[in-house]
Amino acid sequence: MASIVATAWELARAHGIGGLSLHALAREVGLRQPSLYTYFDSKHALYDAMFADGNRQLLERLDALELLGDRREAVKVFMRAFVNFAVEDPARNQLLFQRPIPGFEPSAESYERAQVVLSRAVDLLRAAGLESQTDVDCFVAMVAGLIDAQISNDPGGDRWTRHLDRLTDMYLDEFKPRRRRQ
Repeated sequence: MASIVATAWELARAHGIGGLSLHALAREVGLRQPSLYTYFDSKHALYDAMFADGNRQLLERLDALELLGDRREAVKVFMRAFVNFAVEDPARNQLLFQRPIPGFEPSAESYERAQVVLSRAVDLLRAAGLESQTDVDCFVAMVAGLIDAQISNDPGGDRWTRHLDRLTDMYLDEFKPRRRRQ
């Protein structure tokens, strides 16, 4: 099954996540299309397996990070890894972080991995001074916009992603404890 999912990712990269065809996938893995139903009972089940696999890949990347020292630096290291992961594979980015497939929702089991990623990010942001969910949501939206701008306008480049540390500093500076007026 892992090899079928890996091939599905290759096809999604070539034809877009919405252009993934079970017929083409079956041909690529040397099966007849009805034989794919032994592994996936629907195209959405295939997308679910891909969603789980993409989040597994992301967790492996994040698990390899060393987040020692300064909390702000830990946020930057984590977010750099996250952003790099997102922009290096636009098809995977779409499936994991957007909703491009009408009617597709990941299963609870697959979504659990995505929740682990989000929980780690929120924990780091809270440790760096973001107290409210609204503040966290705004930070997430800022990073998502940066990713979208990079993928849409400079694929393979760094026109927008190179500003991640600066934007992180600007955002977190807003939440530094202010000195009391004397």
